[in-house]
Amino acid sequence: MKEDYLYLSSLLRARETKMLSRDRAERMLDTAGFQDAAKLLTESGYEDMSGYSIREIEDALSARRASVFRELETLVPDPAALDLFRLRYDYHNAKVLIKAFAQNQDHSALLSDSGRVPPEVLKKRFQEDRLRDLPGLLGHAAEEAKGLLARSANPQLSDFVLDRAYFAEMKELAEELDSDFARGYVEILADATNLRSAVRIQRMGKDTGYLRESVVPGGSISEERILTGISGEGIAALFAGTGLAKAAALGADAVSGGTMTAFELACDNAVSAYLADARRASFGEECVMGYLAGVESELTTVRMILTGRLAGVPSETIRERLRDLYA
Repeated sequence: MKEDYLYLSSLLRARETKMLSRDRAERMLDTAGFQDAAKLLTESGYEDMSGYSIREIEDALSARRASVFRELETLVPDPAALDLFRLRYDYHNAKVLIKAFAQNQDHSALLSDSGRVPPEVLKKRFQEDRLRDLPGLLGHAAEEAKGLLARSANPQLSDFVLDRAYFAEMKELAEELDSDFARGYVEILADATNLRSAVRIQRMGKDTGYLRESVVPGGSISEERILTGISGEGIAALFAGTGLAKAAALGADAVSGGTMTAFELACDNAVSAYLADARRASFGEECVMGYLAGVESELTTVRMILTGRLAGVPSETIRERLRDLYA
């Protein structure tokens, strides 16, 4: 029941006031250099990363995310609200391990601690060939993807298998929550993923058979309509009237040779705009989902600014790529 979220919602609302704002992000870009930008970030509760390398920045941000998940694990009334955001890291880890085993290499440094399954457990299941012991749809999908990569030597095809399972499992979690907000989140995320696939595949000149492999379930526009629509009414018309209308128009332009940066940014911002509606809820799973989306958005922004400034990327270039922040 939503009332179970009263305490947690109040706690997260208080924390949101301290999250990175667009104004502070702009100030980080306007500082003299990387060290000043990193020191300014401490005002949002981050550790001082002014002496860090890019690898150390990545590790610090990953650790911060994992810490948020661990804390909420003990507080959230329904774990499905948290698993909607943890799930992506289980599937990320599965992709890493499948490629590592195929190449007979150790990619442990690329594994994330933010999933439901600890990386060492997941790695052990791969080593013992016990993938079906993994939770949800992950085990069966990982087994199928691993076999497909061995047969085809095409890592993208194995990724498609895992992507489809990921969205199918997200849809199951939204139903488990019995939340219209969660259903809407999965829907727009799937739509954005399918829109991206359609644009990229058209830009590469590949046929609809390849698109069929990449389309994920759970969106507001059926998989079949996407497959027939891109060669008929076109991408922009296909997504007209949805939250991705602007992104789809930019996608159609990108297919014709326009920039992909503006298109990708519009896709991310459409999802962020949907999640921003969580602010209208006084309490409930929406508050948890909005906060977690805000954490992800903030970490992405921090990574872009700090690693960009450390690498000497002009502030204006970084600014053009920044996504909308939740705070």
